[in-house]
Amino acid sequence: MKTILNVIWLVLCGFWMFLGYLLAGVLLCITIIGIPFGLAAFRIGVYALWPFGYTVVERRDAGAPSCVGNVLWLVLAGWWLALGHIATGIVLCVTIIGIPLGIANFKLIPVSLMPLGKEIVPSDQPFATR
Repeated sequence: MKTILNVIWLVLCGFWMFLGYLLAGVLLCITIIGIPFGLAAFRIGVYALWPFGYTVVERRDAGAPSCVGNVLWLVLAGWWLALGHIATGIVLCVTIIGIPLGIANFKLIPVSLMPLGKEIVPSDQPFATR
């Protein structure tokens, strides 16, 4: 079932959201200071491309630098990407078939706003607990 959802997701919104994350990652990697943010954008972009079967968990070892980085991320790219998820989520929720995809889009908003200090892991692995 998750493969079918991922393929439908890829066609309807996953590819476009991936391109948004890719653009944000490339723009952030232009400066040396922005490279960690660019890498986070690439990591979440791959997750936005194929989200079903994966989950986001908090990293216990993330400290204050992740918090400061998340504030910078929010200002630089996070709110743009979150607006993209909100817009595509609303459009997907218009049809009955798109409702699960719209809900998945809304679940990507927190990680698009604050990606540092989080890890994307497969859902079926034992360490993928919240």
